[in-house]
Amino acid sequence: MDKNLPAKALSYSNDGDMYFNNGEYAKALSSFEQALDIYKTNLPPNHPYIATSYNNIGLVNDNMGEHAKALLSFERALEIYKIALPPNHPELATAYNNIGGAYRNMGEIAKALSYYEQALEIGKIALSPNHPDMATSYNNIAAVYYNMDDSSKALSSYKRAVEIYKVALPPNHPDLASAYNNIGFVYSNMGKYSKALQYYERSLEIRKVALPPNHPNMATSYNNMAALYKKMGEHAKALSYYEKAREIE
Repeated sequence: MDKNLPAKALSYSNDGDMYFNNGEYAKALSSFEQALDIYKTNLPPNHPYIATSYNNIGLVNDNMGEHAKALLSFERALEIYKIALPPNHPELATAYNNIGGAYRNMGEIAKALSYYEQALEIGKIALSPNHPDMATSYNNIAAVYYNMDDSSKALSSYKRAVEIYKVALPPNHPDLASAYNNIGFVYSNMGKYSKALQYYERSLEIRKVALPPNHPNMATSYNNMAALYKKMGEHAKALSYYEKAREIE
């Protein structure tokens, strides 16, 4: 094997990460596929690097709306990880989460929930109870329950995610703001407007500290609060928050 090939593959993979983070999905896909080709030619068929490449390709396809293609790549990654890694390795949890996400994007909610729950069970064994990835699993499960119109279970899982974030993250971390926002959204749809307002306000307070004033998530907070005030019949406040959202948008 050419000793430079792994370095070339790593370079392609790093390029893919950069393109992916910049939203240049076609370029990211090309880079990840070139890395995969090198690994498949020069490594054993069940090497973890090959699984990681499939996972990367799946993430790009998922973000491009090609959810069926993403699912195939995620499933291939999972097959390899099952052979190459211990049964409760965190990478397996990531693979289950990714498959769950693809199913959710395809509207297959029951399958999504099954994979999210498998990811959570691995996380309970492989990770500390307050690891941020555990919060991610609870958030994913909550989102599925919300899609299933089970607001009480969604709320329970979102609150578990918040408990973890409060231990694992700084007090003004954007992920904590998003978690509070999620809880507010569920309360709003349950008609519990005063509780929804409390969580929306907490989310906005953090975002004002953690984010630039024109960040899209600031507009999300203002729009959510505007919609809530409209439901509450406070139209002047609703208009004020809609205007703040429009200024950002």
